[in-house]
Amino acid sequence: MGVAEDSEPPLKRVKGPLEESKSLSEDHSTTKFVSCSLGDQMARPLTSQGDGETIGSQGVIRKAEFIKIITRALYSLGYDKSGALLEEESGIPLHSSMVNLFMEQVTNGKWHDSVATLRMIGLSDEIMKSVSFLILEQKFLELLKMEKVAAALDTLRNEIVPLYVNLDRVHKLASCIISPSQYIRLGISGQDTEGTKG
Repeated sequence: MGVAEDSEPPLKRVKGPLEESKSLSEDHSTTKFVSCSLGDQMARPLTSQGDGETIGSQGVIRKAEFIKIITRALYSLGYDKSGALLEEESGIPLHSSMVNLFMEQVTNGKWHDSVATLRMIGLSDEIMKSVSFLILEQKFLELLKMEKVAAALDTLRNEIVPLYVNLDRVHKLASCIISPSQYIRLGISGQDTEGTKG
């Protein structure tokens, strides 16, 4: 009915000044389009609000948390150098020095030190017991793997059981001492660890 058919959605059409629209209404064959790129919107830098602690047009994004989210994403995608560089350039570490020390101790099999460091991090008692259980369970399994049955039994009796966490799992761990096939059924791989160091 005298209206030009547009292949572009209405938001991508350009509307001109009032005089142009009158002349365009007489000439239906003329239509202007604008290409809109999300890249232009996304590339815009986030503006800091006041104290520099928040960013974004609404000022609701905390800068430190935003940096940590990006850093965590970089590490999870395997971009370790980029994550480390972002931490260095921004001056905002992903983890506190205490948490970094704890992770290093766990990775190196320093069980006693890692449990001591865990206590200094300041977690709730319930979380502290659960994490300690996982650390000591790993210590127990590594001792068994190295065929240090007496040390494994000592860890089970004197360190794991007093936590009163996951007693069903404690019973399964105890059965590993009696039956090596249970050790395999628990899904323990000999390639997971390098050995106990502390």
